[in-house]
Amino acid sequence: QVQLVESGGGLVQAGGSLRLSCAASGSIFSISAMGWFRQAPGKQRELVATITSPGNTHYADSVKGRFTISRDNAKNTVYLQMNSLNREDTAVYYCRGWGPSFSSWGPGTQVTVSS
Repeated sequence: QVQLVESGGGLVQAGGSLRLSCAASGSIFSISAMGWFRQAPGKQRELVATITSPGNTHYADSVKGRFTISRDNAKNTVYLQMNSLNREDTAVYYCRGWGPSFSSWGPGTQVTVSS
């Protein structure tokens, strides 16, 4: 099993930045890819960004050019650098890790962007 724990959320003014972290533990060798998803009140959970084991990245159109996903293999941690935040970015952000036979989610971290 893989356990994921997010951190780094909080309250930020529009135009500001935050960096989210997702620490993985357990059977990390089985992880094929990791990603960040978010869910705003009253909306479905949506993909924000993903990164594969070889390092390939993918972003939702809404965050391209503003968010950057990266990882530190030595620390078993994936990051989401979020710049130029706006109110539409307000949501609970979830980390997900998956492999051929599993999918794990973290408990989520709240990001609130004020105007």
